[in-house]
Amino acid sequence: MQEDEKSLQGTEQNLNELLEIRREKLRILKNAQKDPFEITSCKQDNLAENIKDNFENFENTEVNVAGRILNFRDMGKASFLDILDRSGKIQIYVRINDVGQEEYGEILKWDIGDIIYVKGKVFKTRREEISVHANEILLISKSLAPLPDKFHGIRDTDLRYRQRYLDLIMNPEVKDTFLKRSAVVKEIRKFLDERDFLEVETPVLNTIPGGAIAAPFSTYHNALDIDLFLRIAPELYLKKLLVGGLERVYEIGRLFRNEGISVRHNPEFTTVEVYQAYTNYQDMMILTEDLISNIAFSVCKSHKIVYQEEEIDLSPPFARISMIDAVKNVTGVDFSEFAQDVQKAKKLALELNLPEADKFDSFGEVLNFIFEEKVEQTLVNPTFIYDYPIEVSPLTKRKKEDKYFTERFELFIARRELANAYSELNDPIDQRERFTKQLEKQNKDQKSGSIDEDFLSALEYGMPPAGGMGLGIDRFVMLLTNSASIRDVLFFPTMKPLDKQC
Repeated sequence: MQEDEKSLQGTEQNLNELLEIRREKLRILKNAQKDPFEITSCKQDNLAENIKDNFENFENTEVNVAGRILNFRDMGKASFLDILDRSGKIQIYVRINDVGQEEYGEILKWDIGDIIYVKGKVFKTRREEISVHANEILLISKSLAPLPDKFHGIRDTDLRYRQRYLDLIMNPEVKDTFLKRSAVVKEIRKFLDERDFLEVETPVLNTIPGGAIAAPFSTYHNALDIDLFLRIAPELYLKKLLVGGLERVYEIGRLFRNEGISVRHNPEFTTVEVYQAYTNYQDMMILTEDLISNIAFSVCKSHKIVYQEEEIDLSPPFARISMIDAVKNVTGVDFSEFAQDVQKAKKLALELNLPEADKFDSFGEVLNFIFEEKVEQTLVNPTFIYDYPIEVSPLTKRKKEDKYFTERFELFIARRELANAYSELNDPIDQRERFTKQLEKQNKDQKSGSIDEDFLSALEYGMPPAGGMGLGIDRFVMLLTNSASIRDVLFFPTMKPLDKQC
């Protein structure tokens, strides 16, 4: 079986021959009334890793296992098969004397990739390998396409992302990444539920793309005859729930932004947003620090991790520094001395080899740009950067002592932003003014936008002082799994169709 396939592997013509050989095998099975696709279920009461980890409890015990054939070794009157289930691999031993000559002959025609059911007793071979000695074995799904070469797996990253199902079969470490991702989401829920937060769901289809400044995806609703947008953030809906008296809420869900694709960005991504009444951004700092450190320890069993060859310590407390001071530490320039002088700020940016800052209209935008270009790349261990300029924080409360800055922070780890939080602006008059300025800027930049009047109406009824925080789950998983690209932590990242390739 395997030798026939191995001799044909290589050219496209040979692949077509392999495909036809497998289809012919299926036709023979169907003609013999042994169609594997007619089988609707089988008993699977044990998993490979559970059996191997607890051999002393399973020795000589009958088990029912199922999985995909990864290897097949024909020894004449007996054969060894390795099968893969969701937990891992286990060896199957089958003899002609146990299953009969006719059925054994059928087994020899099976292919790598076929899915089988096995009933048998657990034992150890002479080489001390824990195995299942089959007394009943059945083909339950036929693989019509050959798996990639087992020795090379799938190395082409484009193919891995497009055919994640093959990636999961051939590369065990990939499955580990997604198991960790699932554990991260589970632990986030557990962490927030234990602190009396209520998980909620808000609309994905919005009439106004609000809650953040980003390009939306648009669609159209036939029955209502209106344009709709995939949400770019759930923030405004969640704050409406604060108005309604739900004092602690969170949502885990997909967001959509019609912008670039990179190792850090995918057009659809997952976040958790958390809002708590009667708190501020300092309280959100503590919450975020506790969440990150607790989940890292739960998932990785340590606060110290390695990301892209750099050791990072996620144990609390995290460093805290204002944006002004962070820029001063890196560039030597104290922007607090220039009292919102945008021209002076642009001149200093030019001296820092950042001529692009000339496109900005305000001191705060220039300061934020300098921070992103010069400081962000230096932040390896967890660092809270706080007190952002008001021009880049339209939903945030102003600082009492300095109206040009806001009660906002971002958490940076491994040279990238992981979380964003602030004391929520709950003054409807101030909020309208900010929205108006934001809309004017969008119109100037030829970006569509509108004001969410329903959100402003909700604020008119009174929203309690509150803190809010958004955490990028994909980036968090990247960090905890040492993944270089966001595509490595998404089962099916957005890809250009092959027929659209240059």
